[in-house]
Amino acid sequence: MKALTLLLFASLAVAAQAQQQQQPEPPPSKGAAVLSETAPPGLVVVKHSWSKERINWERDPFGGTVENFDEMRVRARNEKRIEDAKRGGNTIEENRARKEARADAANIDAGRRQGQRPARYVFAYKVSIRNDSEKVIKAVDWDYLFYDAATGDAAGLHQFTSEEKIGAGKTKQLVFTIPTPPTRTVSAHALNDGERDNLGERVRIVRILYMDGSVWQRPSAP
Repeated sequence: MKALTLLLFASLAVAAQAQQQQQPEPPPSKGAAVLSETAPPGLVVVKHSWSKERINWERDPFGGTVENFDEMRVRARNEKRIEDAKRGGNTIEENRARKEARADAANIDAGRRQGQRPARYVFAYKVSIRNDSEKVIKAVDWDYLFYDAATGDAAGLHQFTSEEKIGAGKTKQLVFTIPTPPTRTVSAHALNDGERDNLGERVRIVRILYMDGSVWQRPSAP
């Protein structure tokens, strides 16, 4: 009798365990889906580039230079001296006046150049992305990374957020222009040769916000 009772309890325990294992898992909660793939789903980085553009230069190279009052007075005085010498037929005086006029013009030009600020550059960072998903993109967070091509060591990082609508199957170029160079080895004040040598670069998509409220987020590095 005791053995029969123990056998009955064992059978009930096995049946209960099997029933518990066969129960379906509860469905996921509703709401904005947050995807967790390591690569952006349905988004392709078509190409990327950066450029260096000079600022603080004459907007109209053919417009001439605006004179101030003192510069205009010096020029008018020299022109009058030259005309007076020509009318009087005094060649020596005319040549002297022309020589002094050229010297005054050179001094004025040197003063202008000395007062100018040094040339400066801004940097345009661009990436073209294609949306191969069926969702419409609302915004993209992306990083432009620079590294030493020989060693792989990190050399520079720029983080951008582009609020651009990108429809399904569409491609769009995202552009940011800032005064910060890619790395500290790239000058912001001069155009130097070889600045791109041994400089690797790539674009990393960090976050995608879709129009339906869903979000893809790149997992954090361990």
